[in-house]
Amino acid sequence: MSEQDDRPADRDRDERGRPLNARPRDALGRPLRYGAEGVTRQVENLARSPEQALAQAQLLLDAGRPFEAHEVLEDAWKAAPTAERELWRGLAQLAVGLTHAARGNQAGALRLIARGAANLAGYRDRPPHRVDVPGLLAWSAASAEPAAGAAGDEARLRPPRLTTPDPGGS
Repeated sequence: MSEQDDRPADRDRDERGRPLNARPRDALGRPLRYGAEGVTRQVENLARSPEQALAQAQLLLDAGRPFEAHEVLEDAWKAAPTAERELWRGLAQLAVGLTHAARGNQAGALRLIARGAANLAGYRDRPPHRVDVPGLLAWSAASAEPAAGAAGDEARLRPPRLTTPDPGGS
């Protein structure tokens, strides 16, 4: 039996009629066979404040789920005001880079991390929402060094801190 044989005849669709991907996925976002048990996924297009999006993305990164962190950051990117779009795009690209690294695709990881850093660079002097742009740029540069390692479990990139500590301590 081929994988296509167990696909649902009709695709799920959103309220606008666009197809949804209801296929289960693993923790790194890789599609699984229909009917397989995947991880619980983040709700797409969920309206979050920037602080909520950053906190949720950080929790997911720390839990080893960079693909889902990317989904949260991508939603923030889509909802962001024009002046912040490249910031959120850069953050999402860093998460995708971590996803590639966790999947063993070191070259893809480095490319996406470099793109993310390039998008963040314009916010170095005035980062909104306490995003630690200088720290993320330093993390990105360190990730590009050969010592960051070859593909494999031991060489997975450690997730960065997305924000600076809250000066109010909350």
